[in-house]
Amino acid sequence: MAQVRKVGVEEEMFLVDPQTCLLLPVSARAMRADEREDDQPEELEQELFLEQIEINTEPALPLSELRAHLAAGRIRAISAAENAGAAVIAVPTPLFAGREGDLTPKPRYQKMLDMYGEVGKRGPVCGMHVHVEIDSDDEGVRILDRIQPWMPVLVALSANSPFNRGVDTSYASWREQVWDGWPSAGPVEPFGDAKAYHEAVRCLIGSEAILDEAMVYFDVRLAAEHPTVEIRVADVCTDIDDAMVIAALTRALVETVASDDHPDPPWRIELLRAGRWLARRYGVTGSLLHPRTGSPEPAADVVGFVLERVADALRAAEDEETVHHGVERLQQDGGGAGRQRAEAGDDVDIDAVAQDLLRRTRAGLS
Repeated sequence: MAQVRKVGVEEEMFLVDPQTCLLLPVSARAMRADEREDDQPEELEQELFLEQIEINTEPALPLSELRAHLAAGRIRAISAAENAGAAVIAVPTPLFAGREGDLTPKPRYQKMLDMYGEVGKRGPVCGMHVHVEIDSDDEGVRILDRIQPWMPVLVALSANSPFNRGVDTSYASWREQVWDGWPSAGPVEPFGDAKAYHEAVRCLIGSEAILDEAMVYFDVRLAAEHPTVEIRVADVCTDIDDAMVIAALTRALVETVASDDHPDPPWRIELLRAGRWLARRYGVTGSLLHPRTGSPEPAADVVGFVLERVADALRAAEDEETVHHGVERLQQDGGGAGRQRAEAGDDVDIDAVAQDLLRRTRAGLS
């Protein structure tokens, strides 16, 4: 019987003008407007730029509980934004051209911008991070070492950023492409055990290419403050139902690779990078590298194989129906990226896209 692990979510979102959807640097005002009760399981936080806000949920066991927490977090973020004269929009990259993001005035963030220059300035982007419960750091590293060939499927299914500052990038996930500018971002070689992982992190910090452990932006990492493995490859999903599909599938992948008595050999780093590039370029509409063979195959076939592989874990968590129906929906409409392009039409009406995203960010929360 597969173990059912708790799962939690972090969602980054933009604060925008409700009429124009231009970014608004009002996260400080939104946070001041937020009246947080101590017993609320979800939290709001500021991000690198004042145009962003982040929702954090507590880990939950049933997916229905996670959905309730995330819905409450979105409602809370929407209310805080409205009190600051803004709206919340769940989209990974800015839709319209405009000024660069306004840095959140914290010494660490200023140091980051001074150190990384244009890499930081071309920020703000919004992702979805999924935390899955682990028994120990050693188990977490075992999962990290095994799960990386499976990550492009999550990238493809969550891909939701075809437009960036008024331009169709031709990518399904432009956020992923931007994110690669950070020195520690991306896939990594196998570590073997927790001691080797922590030593690698120590050496990375010692190289002075990153400031601290919080800047370990691996696709999959051990969470610093929670007993979880953190999967960081997904675009923020506009539709809360899509977010639940990604969270449930991520949990199932973690459990499947953790309990595999005969794991597949690890991939070389260049193949991992090729796999994630295909996923971000085409999403669910092109080819993906098969996580077992490393060969390109139609995305539908690869996703089908992954669903078969994680069937026991999905069944144990009672997530099977949610994931299968959700994946079918994402494949039918081309995922978030496909929905945005369909809304934009041949004339690429970004205003229409923005209004649709605002609506869908708020849908299904009650």
